[in-house]
Amino acid sequence: MDTIPVAIPGLVWAYQFRPNKFGAVRLPNSASLSELQQSEGFYWLHLNLTDVRVPALLNLIEGLNEDARSTLTTRDRHAQLTVDEQLLYGTLIDCQREFDRDTADLGALHFALSDRFIITSRVQPLRSVDSARVLIEKYPAKFERPVDVFEALVIEFQRTLISIVIELTDELNVIEDYVYDATPRDERRRLAPLRRTVVRIHRHLRTVLSLMRRAAASDEDEMPFGFEDVAGRLTGRLESVDHDIYALQDRARLLHEEIDSKLSSETNRHLYILSLMTAFLLPPTLVTGFFGMNTAHLPFADSPHGTSYAVGLIVASILFAWWLLRRVRIL
Repeated sequence: MDTIPVAIPGLVWAYQFRPNKFGAVRLPNSASLSELQQSEGFYWLHLNLTDVRVPALLNLIEGLNEDARSTLTTRDRHAQLTVDEQLLYGTLIDCQREFDRDTADLGALHFALSDRFIITSRVQPLRSVDSARVLIEKYPAKFERPVDVFEALVIEFQRTLISIVIELTDELNVIEDYVYDATPRDERRRLAPLRRTVVRIHRHLRTVLSLMRRAAASDEDEMPFGFEDVAGRLTGRLESVDHDIYALQDRARLLHEEIDSKLSSETNRHLYILSLMTAFLLPPTLVTGFFGMNTAHLPFADSPHGTSYAVGLIVASILFAWWLLRRVRIL
């Protein structure tokens, strides 16, 4: 690992691509911006937006317009894609990466590319960007144009989504087993964050798909060379993942409805039992209430077997209530 302080503000890494010579070469931290721009082929510059000097650095890069510079430095996390004068820039959604683990939390990857460069920036480390860097290190000869790097970034994002879908499917299977068990449990607390994750991913993915289709429909003179073919391939890949995510979202929704249905049935059963107990206890309550009145000439008040007679009335009232409920077919 290069431990020399970086010469380019906010530098995470920089690659030079020389398709006819050495493929992709990662530049050391001591490399300067002028050295990066004067090389043959094209370059990939990846920046960390936590460095406040990044906006000033972007003003020194040739080929960027004002809108592209603004996109690379924004903290907006909504997907966008713009084609303008053979310059492609915007914001892609990616999944964040912690130092010790990958997460499903969404982050923003800002980018701008032309036939001469691709520049990316982010705040948090992102999973797909690191995966694309590993791919470049492994197969440097595959990347002959900046749009090839852009395609690799989106493909790695697609693969990240596939892995998340698999993880969420496994978790949904566990919840489903509990829900359809003989003794079902309330799994809404576990299901809620899963549904929230799926909904967020699906919403952003649909936005990216719409933007990709609109960008691919731009005038050929406006878009970078090769982007039309790349956009078509990426749209097909993302649509296949979108179908899986939609199916997962629909399955989670149906499972939530099943949980609500089972809990509602259980509640109704409890209310039914409580209603029957109320119906059985109401007649004896009337009997005991009648004999509990402090008035004169109550029946059986002077009889030595008065209590036995009162108990008999209570039992008779319970039997009468039972017979009446059977007669009206409640029992």
